[in-house]
Amino acid sequence: MKRALFAAFTIMALVFTSISSSAAPAPQKKSKKSKLESRSRAEGEARDLAYLTKEIRKELVTLPFFGVFDWLEGKVEPDGTVYLAGQVTRPTLKKDAQRRVEKVEGVDSVINQIEVLPLSPNDDRLRRAVFRELFNINSPLFRYGQQPIPSIHIIVSRGRLVLKGLVANKGDSDLANIKARGVSGLFEVRNDLKIEKD
Repeated sequence: MKRALFAAFTIMALVFTSISSSAAPAPQKKSKKSKLESRSRAEGEARDLAYLTKEIRKELVTLPFFGVFDWLEGKVEPDGTVYLAGQVTRPTLKKDAQRRVEKVEGVDSVINQIEVLPLSPNDDRLRRAVFRELFNINSPLFRYGQQPIPSIHIIVSRGRLVLKGLVANKGDSDLANIKARGVSGLFEVRNDLKIEKD
């Protein structure tokens, strides 16, 4: 009888110990798991934003009629909202950009803040003059003009020029600025060219 009682108490003690020991570590496992889930969710969102940014950029630069006299950029928010900005010479380009970006998987809404530049024969003349000055065959910047869409964009609005885009080095940026300032008829020249990272 004593042996049976002792065995019963021993079994109950083991059961109680195993229940209490298995109950204690459960919150630790859960907190580790939740930390991993939140970290992987944050990494996933960062990857999604990087993917969306890349896809949107591809859609914008492959638009028909997008060229050296236009500038488009998109900013992606974590909630899937895309803000489109820039300047274009054709009203249809603004609508086409929005339509293309809306079709990208992961985009929930598009806020289109693209400015359509006013029609102006004087601005058209200035655009052509700046293009010739920057990309003529004797210019060290000639190589930029040979790309399908030059990496230097010439944005002219009401006689004011903004140089946008990407160049290889600071020397090219400074040279583009100097050459653009040499074009007569411009009221203002602003150099917003970015330099490639090494």
